[in-house]
This record gives sequence, C-alpha cells and structure tokens, in this order.
Amino acid sequence: MGDDPGAGMSPSSWEEVGIGDRPGAGALRLAGAIAAPEGVAVQAALDAAWTLPARFVDSDDPDVCAFARTTVREGDDDVAQAQRLYNAVRDDVRYDPYMVGREPSYFRASDCLRRKRGFCIPKAALLAAAARAVGIPARVGFANVRNHLSSPRLSALIGGNLYRWHSFAELLLDGRWVKATPAFDRALCERFGVRVLEFDGYTDSLFQEYTAAGDRHMEYVENLGTFADVPYDTIVAAFARHHPRWLANRETPQQRGA
Repeated sequence: MGDDPGAGMSPSSWEEVGIGDRPGAGALRLAGAIAAPEGVAVQAALDAAWTLPARFVDSDDPDVCAFARTTVREGDDDVAQAQRLYNAVRDDVRYDPYMVGREPSYFRASDCLRRKRGFCIPKAALLAAAARAVGIPARVGFANVRNHLSSPRLSALIGGNLYRWHSFAELLLDGRWVKATPAFDRALCERFGVRVLEFDGYTDSLFQEYTAAGDRHMEYVENLGTFADVPYDTIVAAFARHHPRWLANRETPQQRGA
C-alpha cells in the first residue's frame, strides 16, 4: 500500500492536511503545530477553506442549506447542532456501498442528499457541508480500513476486505477537531448486530473494532489525512487501481432489491 498518500502514517501522532487534491499543501501538522516555513500563511488558508463552500463539500447548495437549517434548532450551541446534523446524515441518508462510480456526482454532498443514499465519502462530505452551512468549521478525513464484516458479494467487488479512502468528517467544536463517522445508518447497524455509532460532539466517533457479540468489525490500517474538500482525482485513481470492479459496478438499487 506504499503507493497511497499517507502510507505508514500513525493516526495518534501526525496527520497530513490538504486543500483539494494536494495532500499536505506544503504543511505538515505535527503534534498540533504547523512545521513549514510558510506555516502561518498555510494555516490561514486552511482555516478559511474549512468554512467555505467547495466542489464536493458544497455547503452553498440550496438543498444542503435547507437540510442544515431545518435540522438544527434555535438556541442550539455548536455541539448540539453538530449532534443533530450527524444523526440526520447517519440515519436519513441510507448507507449504500454500491452507489459508486467515476462521475463526480457520486462523491458530492448535495447529490448524496438528493439521492438519500450514498457510500461513506459523500455522507462525510454531506456532514461537513451541513456543518459549514450553519457556521461550524469542518473538513473531511480519510483512512484505509479493513472491514471484517464485509459481505462475500461486496468483498468480491472490492477485491478483499481492505477499503481504501474510507471517509469521516471532522468538526471544530469547542476549539478542537472531533471526528464523526456518519456512514452506517441505524437500520444497517441493527441488521448486522453492530452498535449504532453515536456522536457526542466531544469525543471521536470512529467505527468500533468489535461487534456487540465480540466479533472483529473494523480495523483502521492507515490514516490518509484531512482535506478541505474531497480529493476526487486522487481517490478515483486509487479506486481504479485497487477496486476496479467496484468502481465500474452499475447495479441499481432496484436490481439489488434495496
């Protein structure tokens, strides 16, 4: 897996931050500090990017704005708003790992919202976009993960149980970045006997390593960093190389009985 950006990264020690398709964008975040000659300027650019609309985290889309506005409640603080948005994206937008393709619409927050289904990347983008729409700085993070509960059918399409560029969102709440993973909806979790992944706005919400029955579930293999927008070109290239059958899948939800 050395061909992927971020190979060998340790999630607990350092991470690469980027703008668009530029992993790092000249800035390496190490132990909370920017280690680069132009660190201050780069940090200012990243701070702005985490609040502005982007191509895939399209927080200015009218449907995304309406979704965010009707989900939060008057008087909510940022944490309460973030919790409501997380729950809505997690449960009201169905997780569909077959809803993937080369077209940008498969990765865009607003298209995921209008379809009411999507895989982890557009769902994370939607949470980030909705957060930005209500004034919460947000970004998208990525990791390679091993799903030990992957179905034989999906594993055949993926080419194993290692999923490259799994995505989650990060929200800036009370002065710190908190990870939020809205991918698996409640109905899906109940079907597979996995605890529903909650988000309290203070602690990282990442997939559990084990199911309620004690079976292996999700293993985080590599941290690929955080970005202001979905690095579409990089991800599609990685999918084309490592998951070509999955990327080319054109089976509709109706054909799958979903």
